[in-house]
Amino acid sequence: QLQLVESGGGLVQPGGSLRLSCVASGSTLDYYAISWYRQAPGQEREGISCLGYSDGKTYYADSVKGRFTMSRDAGKNSVYLQMTNLKPEDTAVYYCAAGRRPGEETETVCALGPYGMNHWGKGTLVTVSS
Repeated sequence: QLQLVESGGGLVQPGGSLRLSCVASGSTLDYYAISWYRQAPGQEREGISCLGYSDGKTYYADSVKGRFTMSRDAGKNSVYLQMTNLKPEDTAVYYCAAGRRPGEETETVCALGPYGMNHWGKGTLVTVSS
């Protein structure tokens, strides 16, 4: 059973940077689509990025495009989210999720949003405040 553990959250000032990590255990991430989601207090969950672990293709929501970068490390069975130029509205719990559908490209799984994700981490809190 694939398990995901996020880390790297914390308090950062506006304009600052943070790097989130998502480490997988129990299974390799090969052929999975890996996503980062976030949920701010009182708001709905928002998908912000998705990556095909085998081909490295990445997709970003407009709200983070140009500021956030998702990457992977095959040797560590991990993905990362480098966040720069952080804004107070980026404050949220950030979740890592993974999904795989036999016969489907990871691009398709990414496009399914949360319905394409089979495994979720417990989240890490990011607070952007002065």
